[in-house]
Amino acid sequence: MNATWKLLESSVGFRGWRIRVRTDRLLNPDGREITRDIVEHPGAVAVVALPAPDEVILVRQYRHAAGEELLELPAGTREEGEDPIVTAKRELEEETGYRAARLRELSSFYTAPGFTDERMHLFEATGLVPRAQRLEDDEFISVIRARRDDALAMITDGRIRDAKTIVGLLTVFR
Repeated sequence: MNATWKLLESSVGFRGWRIRVRTDRLLNPDGREITRDIVEHPGAVAVVALPAPDEVILVRQYRHAAGEELLELPAGTREEGEDPIVTAKRELEEETGYRAARLRELSSFYTAPGFTDERMHLFEATGLVPRAQRLEDDEFISVIRARRDDALAMITDGRIRDAKTIVGLLTVFR
């Protein structure tokens, strides 16, 4: 932690299947006490899967927190201690039915650092080989191939509103 901020107390108030929520009491740089609720998350990956240099694989799935189906890059949560590249390989094949000959990490970023420590690792996948989709019991995912220009237009016109997908597409296609 930055030396100008001091952690006074931290307590976990909720433990869920994948997340924990903790409350931290801090002294800020001007000496005032503040409280922050933090969602602890094991981290995740997103994969920009390119069946051709000017095409990308997207998935459409219902996201309960958003209350609607979203167009997204294939993505998923890391298992505890799992290397992000292992997660990327697994999630790409499970969600899309493609296996990548090459996976390259492009970047990593915090998804919403105002309230969560979740760090997303962004990968580019090439040399895609079709396999069978292996969805989990609670997943209902449609796979869509989109051309580069169409995917970028979907960002502009609001059909793509998922942050990791916008970051991934703009990283690879701009």
